[in-house]
Amino acid sequence: MSDQENTTQEAENAELEGQEQVVEGTVEPAEEALTADEALIAENTQLKDDIVRAKADVQNVRRRAEQDVEKAHKFSTEKFARELLSVVDNLERAMASCPEDELVKPFLEGVEMTQKGLLDTLKKFSVEAIDPEGHPFDPALHQAISMVEAPDSEPNTVLNVVQKGYTNHGRLLRPAMVVVSKAAPKVDEKA
Repeated sequence: MSDQENTTQEAENAELEGQEQVVEGTVEPAEEALTADEALIAENTQLKDDIVRAKADVQNVRRRAEQDVEKAHKFSTEKFARELLSVVDNLERAMASCPEDELVKPFLEGVEMTQKGLLDTLKKFSVEAIDPEGHPFDPALHQAISMVEAPDSEPNTVLNVVQKGYTNHGRLLRPAMVVVSKAAPKVDEKA
């Protein structure tokens, strides 16, 4: 290659480099602007997502608080009702122990009215008695205090209620104390 060709070649290279620099110089701000726009869009999307999540969190907290308040109102009388159950039991025992005598009859009627008034008041606050006699044994609601063989009833049937159980809005306050039937022992046929 001659000097003239080298010089022409170098001039063309320099001119191309200049154009590349100009092209690169004009492309760079456009790329930066595009990148900045994309970054702003991404940040905007992220902020919108954060706002939606924050709103959902606030709604969840509000809903949980409402549920907690509702439960507090619903079960606020639970301790008080549990304490009154012993009074109900004592009134039942008093009625059961009274002899059927004309002299005691007015006293017995007064005790019955007192018990009825107390049970009606408990019922207003959704305290319900569990009286499972004749029904299948349910360990969630009943407490078996003994098992008795009863050939005329199904196994695991409540034969007798020793102490009534109570629920408050479906929640167990006190299990019913019951006597449950059991299956008769199998007799050995070979003997």
